[in-house]
Amino acid sequence: MPKAKTTSPELMAASSDGEPAKPEKDRKFVEALSRGLDVLRAFSQGSVILGNQDIARITGLPKPTISRMTYTLTKLGYLSYNTQLEKYQLSSGVLALGYAYVSNLKVRQLAKPYMDEFARHNNMSIGLTCRDRLHMIYVENRLPPETSLLRMDIGKRLPLATTSAGRAYYCAISDKGRKVIDDAMAIKYGSEAWPQKKEGLDRAMEDYKQYGFCLSLGEWDRNINSAGVPVHLQDGTIMALTCAAPSYLVPAEKLRDSIAHQLAMLASDIESLGV
Repeated sequence: MPKAKTTSPELMAASSDGEPAKPEKDRKFVEALSRGLDVLRAFSQGSVILGNQDIARITGLPKPTISRMTYTLTKLGYLSYNTQLEKYQLSSGVLALGYAYVSNLKVRQLAKPYMDEFARHNNMSIGLTCRDRLHMIYVENRLPPETSLLRMDIGKRLPLATTSAGRAYYCAISDKGRKVIDDAMAIKYGSEAWPQKKEGLDRAMEDYKQYGFCLSLGEWDRNINSAGVPVHLQDGTIMALTCAAPSYLVPAEKLRDSIAHQLAMLASDIESLGV
């Protein structure tokens, strides 16, 4: 049987460091494991419950392969099967892995008091995010006292192209890494939508080179203004800080002229903690 090709741009995208997810002709690369993880990633595409046919469509893998993968992942506790709907959903095994990652993330613990002070001082939510393919994921989110504005739970995913967090990450990686992301997003968005997304990313690059931060002014959500800056960890990992608020509370001018600069200084302070 010829090797099936993964067609979803989400699953073709680069790994967390911006390099290709699977080097060609890599003898150490375990194809079966990769496919199993692709099955789990399919549940991050929007629907929380999927059948084998849905997963096959998202991943581009043959349905017989999907059937074996979902059976195995169910046996291992990473998926659960709904007998009434005859579909699968993520199970507690996945939650345990995610919790282990977040709870052991040193930068998250050390940055909390700094983020709390920023949120209180500027009356904005502030989040720490990491990259997953063509999205950014919240690993921490702090809010001003006595407010529920823009509450983003840990694990919330944001599109990379249109959010300030994603743009900050994009601007901080290598040219090679950006090229990999560009290629994947060109497939994801298509010839009609991609040029506009790329224009926003190019504009973010100009802002980052000049000011050290990126903005998203109503481009992810028309009612939300946000700023983002990269955070470089000692192990080479790049994360992103992002602050956001409704545009009626924080207009673009205030964000660009004052708050975004404070966010860039906060990122520098966090980097100086030696994490």
